[in-house]
Amino acid sequence: MSSIILLGSTGSIGVNTLIIAKRYDISIEAIVAGTNIDLLNQQIAKFNPKIVAIANIEDRHRVNHPIVLCGQDGILELIERSDSPTVVNALVGYIGLAPTLKSIELGKRVALANKESLVVAGEFIDMSMITPIDSEHFGLWYLMNQRPINKLYITASGGAFRDWDIDKIKDASFADALKHPNWSMGNKITIDSATMTNKLFELLEAKWLFDTTNIDAFIEKKSIIHALAEFKDGSTTAHFAGVDMKLPIAFAILGEVSEEILPPTDLLSIGSLEFLPIEESRYPIWSIKEHILKNPHLGVVINASNEEAIKAFENNKCSFFEMSEMVLDAYSKFENIKATNIEEVIEIDTEVRRYTRGL
Repeated sequence: MSSIILLGSTGSIGVNTLIIAKRYDISIEAIVAGTNIDLLNQQIAKFNPKIVAIANIEDRHRVNHPIVLCGQDGILELIERSDSPTVVNALVGYIGLAPTLKSIELGKRVALANKESLVVAGEFIDMSMITPIDSEHFGLWYLMNQRPINKLYITASGGAFRDWDIDKIKDASFADALKHPNWSMGNKITIDSATMTNKLFELLEAKWLFDTTNIDAFIEKKSIIHALAEFKDGSTTAHFAGVDMKLPIAFAILGEVSEEILPPTDLLSIGSLEFLPIEESRYPIWSIKEHILKNPHLGVVINASNEEAIKAFENNKCSFFEMSEMVLDAYSKFENIKATNIEEVIEIDTEVRRYTRGL
């Protein structure tokens, strides 16, 4: 029986990974969760991992397992102590970078849902060890199939405020921004979807994964088409699939899937499809799209400032649009900085966060 290490077990990707693991008789050697201890305990009872790690040491006594590690160091120790050849990294945010690097260092393949790993440090990550779980990048990989590509496209839902009057968005609350029109995700990803930072990150990921800067994004409100590939021959192919992460997860873990994971797309029920541009007036972060693709090393600046800006918005210290202003301010401030190794990436991250908190 094959086994995996699962980081981020209680989030959407983690829960779906466990569904796939149960279906295909894959054992969960080690499991990492954040603060949802009740769900973690249910997962422990069902999958019987050998070792567990959680975010906070004060929650350790609540976990029903004899081996419970804590914090960032605990996650890295868990990976070191595990034999499984595959790590599913579904952690959200910068905290996911070190586990990606540690896994690759130990020769483990990473099924990667943690966007920030590639955004922050793609230059220093061996892409041959990465299999993307994102529906957009899975769609691109599925479409390309070794054929010569002219351009790649991914789609965006548009986020919580895609249909709001722009004048009203400036007064939107944190709770408003969490009301995603198409699906339920964690707070950070939902906020990033509303600002379009999420899609900027995905363009950067695609740059590293597929070694191209010839990539763009459009809004497709129904979230039925996830990716499109424009080929050298002039044709374009689209990847249609339901909004369900089990398909990319299954491919990432198993390598190949030949049976039905999702119900087939009902084309007649879709009706018309519409592609819309991502407008800078509604999504100010989009103004740096071309620049960041040419300067992907600046992903660390966007990520650090964005994580701090989201905290400020959540704590009513800035408005919705001011989040993007904070990120663009930091981006301008650190435009000429470039890391030459992982240690410098970490230093830049710290410096950018300090600067952004002072805005």
